[in-house]
Amino acid sequence: MRVVETTVGAVSRGYGFIKRQQRDWKISAVRSNTSFFLDYLIDPYFSVYVIALGATATQLGIINSVGMVVGGLVSPFLGILIDRLGVKRIYLIAILLLAASYLVFGLAQSWAIVIIGMMAYWLGSSPGTQACAVICANSLASKERATGMALCETVGMGVIGVVGPIVGALLVTTFGGVNVSGIRPLFFICLAGTIVTFFLILTQLSDRRWGSTSGASPNFFKGLSEVFKQGHNLKRWILITCITTLPMSMIGPYRQVFAHDVKGADQYILGIMVTAAGLVPIVFGVFIGRLADRIGRKKLIYMSMPFVWLSNLILIWAPNTGWLVVAGALQGFFLLSSLPSRAMSRELVPAEQMGRWLGILEFCRMFFAAGSVYLGGIIWDHIGPQYVFLTVIATDILIRVPLLLGMPETLHLKPKENSVMSHQH
Repeated sequence: MRVVETTVGAVSRGYGFIKRQQRDWKISAVRSNTSFFLDYLIDPYFSVYVIALGATATQLGIINSVGMVVGGLVSPFLGILIDRLGVKRIYLIAILLLAASYLVFGLAQSWAIVIIGMMAYWLGSSPGTQACAVICANSLASKERATGMALCETVGMGVIGVVGPIVGALLVTTFGGVNVSGIRPLFFICLAGTIVTFFLILTQLSDRRWGSTSGASPNFFKGLSEVFKQGHNLKRWILITCITTLPMSMIGPYRQVFAHDVKGADQYILGIMVTAAGLVPIVFGVFIGRLADRIGRKKLIYMSMPFVWLSNLILIWAPNTGWLVVAGALQGFFLLSSLPSRAMSRELVPAEQMGRWLGILEFCRMFFAAGSVYLGGIIWDHIGPQYVFLTVIATDILIRVPLLLGMPETLHLKPKENSVMSHQH
């Protein structure tokens, strides 16, 4: 009975939280969660699909690197455009590019063609992510920001993260298994779903703008440099953010390939691994978000790191598919650790500079990710697959942790305080 009462109470509080939030945040949350579902539908099989089209691990890295570089190049420009023009126009263009990417993926007859699709994907994903982030940052109060992000991602990375891979596994089985013909139809399903989200944003999202055209410098580089007047902590945070992406950039394209080619996982195990990762935000997501809003962002990041390291070690060691599922579940803690990290990113600059700041952050993150995913392919082909995972663990321990120790807690930190503290250092 107590469990039922607790569950009902949690649902009631969640409904009350959503009800009092701004409409734009709700619409963006629906769109992002739909995007999560489409990503999870194809995520367990994308790298396997590219390898099946004839790519090596290094070529898989090149495909991802090229796309990330293109996405990174446009990010700073998008930040300024979002500040000046508003998020809606950028959002719509981003969704159309995502739709184009799924079309190219579905029609590809060789791995080289996938490069074009990957470029379109990152050209759409990067501004789409920035638009969503700006809405989230400016629509949620600081004391509720991590909770709101956690609630959104408990559904997206949690509930949908569980359902998406299961649906994907059933569809792949129906269409012929873990091969090109069995995976290809998923891209056309993603195309249809993406078009639906285009019309959702077109008809339901407002044209609200948070940036000030009069306050932003007409000079591109001067406009970006204005952001760094907030202090040196921004530069440190950029490097921390870049390293934080390694579990997704350097490992992400190779994780499912390792499970399939090295450990012998079939389509069901590949899907269950991603599903298991999605269960973690369901169980812990809102709790972690509320805790981050109470005790701070950094403590939550420190607490989740060891679980991600353990996930990669278990993946390397796994003697059977059961342990692969355990590794997948522990990988879900990366999703949780990224939540307070993103909350910190949004608390370092004022609202009128949010688009430019997130553009700079995305530019640096994408270029770092492009280099790391390519390096991962070289390590895989010339040193050994397991060393891709070990390299990420070592970088996290030796570089990210010391850098994070020097960052101030941002829960109650105002941008002006950040600037003062930085100049004092």
